[in-house]
Amino acid sequence: MPGGRLTQQERQQIALGLADDLAYAEIARRLDRPTSTITREVMRNGGPAAYRADAAHRATERRAHRHKQAPLRGQGAPVPDDGRDDEAVRAYEEAFTTLLMQQGLPRMTARVLTCLFIADAGSLTASELVQRLQVSPASVSKAIGFLEDQGLVLRKRDERRRERYFVDDDVWYRSTIASAQGTALIAETARQGVGILGRDSPAAARLENIARFSDFISESILRAAEQVREILHTKPETGSGGGNAEPEPEPESEPGADRG
Repeated sequence: MPGGRLTQQERQQIALGLADDLAYAEIARRLDRPTSTITREVMRNGGPAAYRADAAHRATERRAHRHKQAPLRGQGAPVPDDGRDDEAVRAYEEAFTTLLMQQGLPRMTARVLTCLFIADAGSLTASELVQRLQVSPASVSKAIGFLEDQGLVLRKRDERRRERYFVDDDVWYRSTIASAQGTALIAETARQGVGILGRDSPAAARLENIARFSDFISESILRAAEQVREILHTKPETGSGGGNAEPEPEPESEPGADRG
């Protein structure tokens, strides 16, 4: 199986395959490439509807050029000595970004969220995101606004009065709650159509099934999210001194004793 970067000819074959509505796996088979390579290539270059071979090839060359120039831009800045494989980190970041795009996030939004996820501090300023992603401040601002609306990012000011964007331990809880609330709204809207279209109509029956299904899913997700959050946030008991230890169980009454 060939390795290395995709050639311009391979990208043209990808574009032709997308035009013929071929699955990623079939395109990958014809090119003797991993399916993940084709998926990542398409999603990072506009998705199946907007993919263009020439534009994708030029964008890849620009990204490669930026990676080569990165050490020059970073002169004078401390290089983190964390023992990580930079190439492996970049590959993981791209894979995570692609996954988030497959879940429906726009590419820039997915890049910003992934960048925050893999930052050890769990927070970055707008300027840090601009520098890391090599994009405009406006692009970062738009992505952050979208993520805030989804409950995925928090905005705070640090001691230097700079705005910082955070992902904390509750990030996936808030996102899950927002998703469940959206599903509940689908149920409510579908149920409104039942009365409008007439309860005895096939369309009303279909909408009622959608409403019931969405209600069940929403309630189940909310209940599960609360339970898991409670478990994950439970702190172990200290056991002595602070009054947090569990009380000793009361002795059982003797048989026949007055239970009052």
